[in-house]
Amino acid sequence: MSHCLDRPVWTALSSAHATLAEGNRHARRYPAAIVPFAATASDDAGSLQALADLVPDGDSVVLAQADAVAIPPGWSELSRAAAVQMVAETTFPRVEDIRVRQLTLADAPEMLALATATNPGPFTLKALSLGDFWGVRIDGRLAAMAGQRMRQPGHIELSGVCSHADFRGRGLARLLSLFVAGEICAGGDTPYLHAYAGNAVAIRLYKSIGFALRCRMHVVKLGRAG
Repeated sequence: MSHCLDRPVWTALSSAHATLAEGNRHARRYPAAIVPFAATASDDAGSLQALADLVPDGDSVVLAQADAVAIPPGWSELSRAAAVQMVAETTFPRVEDIRVRQLTLADAPEMLALATATNPGPFTLKALSLGDFWGVRIDGRLAAMAGQRMRQPGHIELSGVCSHADFRGRGLARLLSLFVAGEICAGGDTPYLHAYAGNAVAIRLYKSIGFALRCRMHVVKLGRAG
């Protein structure tokens, strides 16, 4: 039996984020302005065609799932990344730290600039449409941030964890990961996250605070061939 996190994009768009979904019972995507993720219900021909119908010429989508990604006819793989999915093994307590402040739409340009500089994963100016984010400012600059992204029944993704190069080595990624995990647990949900498989530093951090590897993930960007 499949787990709700095996195809986290599909499960999110079929449940907590259904109001954001574009598509139908065969394939769904987030609005491109929010995040490029899309998913199919299965790998059958009908689902792959439904995904193709969702994406106009010149556009692309990113699929993230535990099983291998099937490519619709006439499409091509634009890029691929190996990732891991990790799930909390413990219940995180809420963190009290005056340095941590909730971010708002006014912070979005700085959030995008930080994400672009550090590449924690797909990120847009409308990331706050998916969930709350928190950050730490040092000397007026956004030094680090983390937040919530996809949601499934009983689960919320910890995402966007990044620290500016000028402020690394101060434990900010750890602080914000613990903070967001605590907020997720306070709401009765289980935190989980994704990390690039080659990011040993991040994976080591997440293991040290109470996350365990659940599965390997395929992250594939797809677009129309030619």
